Amino acid sequence: MIASSVNYDVLSPVKFLSRSAAVYPNKIAVAYGDRRYTYDDFQKRVYRLANALRNIGVGKNDKVAFICPNTPPMLEAHYAVPLIGAALVSINIRLSSKEIAYIINHSDSKAVFVDNEFGGVIQPIVDQLTQVKTFINICDVSDERPLDGMDYESFLTTGSDAPVEFAVDNERDVATINYTSGTTGLPKGVMYHHRGAYLNALGEIVEAHLDSSSVYLWTLPMFHCNGWCFTWAVTAVGATHVCLRRVVAEEIYRLIEEEGITHLCAAPTILITMASYPGASKVEMKRRLEILTAGAPPAPTVIQSMESLGVHITHVYGLTEVYGPHSVCAWQTKWDDLPPAQKAEIKSRQGVPYVTALYMDVVDMETMESVPRNGRTMGEIVMRGNNVMLGYYKDEEATAQAFRGGWFHSGDLAVVHVDGYVQIMDRQKDIIISGGENISTVEIENVIYRHPDVLEVAVIPIPDAKWGEVPKAYVVPKVGAHPTAESIIEFCKENLARFKAPKVVEFGPLPKTATGKIQKYKLREKAWEGHARRVN
Repeated sequence: MIASSVNYDVLSPVKFLSRSAAVYPNKIAVAYGDRRYTYDDFQKRVYRLANALRNIGVGKNDKVAFICPNTPPMLEAHYAVPLIGAALVSINIRLSSKEIAYIINHSDSKAVFVDNEFGGVIQPIVDQLTQVKTFINICDVSDERPLDGMDYESFLTTGSDAPVEFAVDNERDVATINYTSGTTGLPKGVMYHHRGAYLNALGEIVEAHLDSSSVYLWTLPMFHCNGWCFTWAVTAVGATHVCLRRVVAEEIYRLIEEEGITHLCAAPTILITMASYPGASKVEMKRRLEILTAGAPPAPTVIQSMESLGVHITHVYGLTEVYGPHSVCAWQTKWDDLPPAQKAEIKSRQGVPYVTALYMDVVDMETMESVPRNGRTMGEIVMRGNNVMLGYYKDEEATAQAFRGGWFHSGDLAVVHVDGYVQIMDRQKDIIISGGENISTVEIENVIYRHPDVLEVAVIPIPDAKWGEVPKAYVVPKVGAHPTAESIIEFCKENLARFKAPKVVEFGPLPKTATGKIQKYKLREKAWEGHARRVN
């Protein structure tokens, strides 16, 4: 890699902070409760963290783990750790002690920072973390220090706020490692490089229409794909980060009003929570609110219900392996005058690649040939480009499998419409093959979401002696509603080909990830217990 010179500079998202601190030193960069940090304050705190880490021996190629919700320390880590050439390992706060122990050990983390609310999860596994040299307590909810180590603010005082020289000379060095959910085995460490994070952050700026007047609310976990790279994108334009410890509808709407929020990101289930909040229609939005949604194909009815509140929804699509969003349902003016339901239907598509991504295709899984643009022929979504991961940390076999044929394989099945816009029909493992017919669970879910008594739904294949597999729907009713299984099935038969209607309906809560994505694999495991599941 060529060193920085007159016509080349290493691309890294941590450099965005230097520029914004120079241009907007007195502007609020981070807001959290009563705390307010200007860009000058923010940069000095990052320098203190970086210098403090170097003082304890953390340097180039080391790993630093953070178990922390969306509070200022988590945001500061996204700059300080990569700045000194180390890699940040952001860990899902909802994982079990066993899962966290695996990730810390597998990632070779040398220092671990833990919010004290989650200290009880770490305490039982401390003796297993033999590579960890330093524990730091982030004392946000109380002054309690559950682990044997300093508190975060005291740790910062051990580091100077003198500028820290950028320690990366190769933009393809690892900046962060994000672990997958491990739904099909042990979690995999997805390696992000500085170049990819830089470019994906610019992509978010373009597609989300961020600028220096933007105020971004942290409803999306920063541990999830590094907050889709908004951790760096918001800073790049000199906008304001509003940190949020818990994603609760009442608190979201309070901050929207009081802080003048202009942007947030959320999974469809968070949108459902927001749309069903009793006081939603009374919220006074001082400014236009842009919401990017992803995580699962959003039902058109969910999009429509949110936009009826005056919110503008943009649907993006991606995976952990591509730094979060890779494609966007780019809006076209020719759709402006369509009826709301039809506009929502279009907005639910996964669309076209980001301006910084460019390469995405839907291909036949055997031949790797592009499928026809007819909106009917299904294939697998594949991607390549600067925002595809370096690979899985210490797992060459899984990396080779994911990159076969020169593309990253998503595992998502989709069609391509005549206009080139992609629409997901299902995950490869979720598609229902019933009597030789392919049935999309997403198609069934979109219909059930239109039922007036339904709040949330997930559809999976279940074993059937005659057909091999048939659809089963798991339904969460709206508050005060009492739909019957028969009414749901009949509604589907009226709005779908009859063979696609679920044969079984079960009511109750749905298992979800920390980002609000419904965990279908848990429903599948229970439904297929004792049965041999087909392999796609």
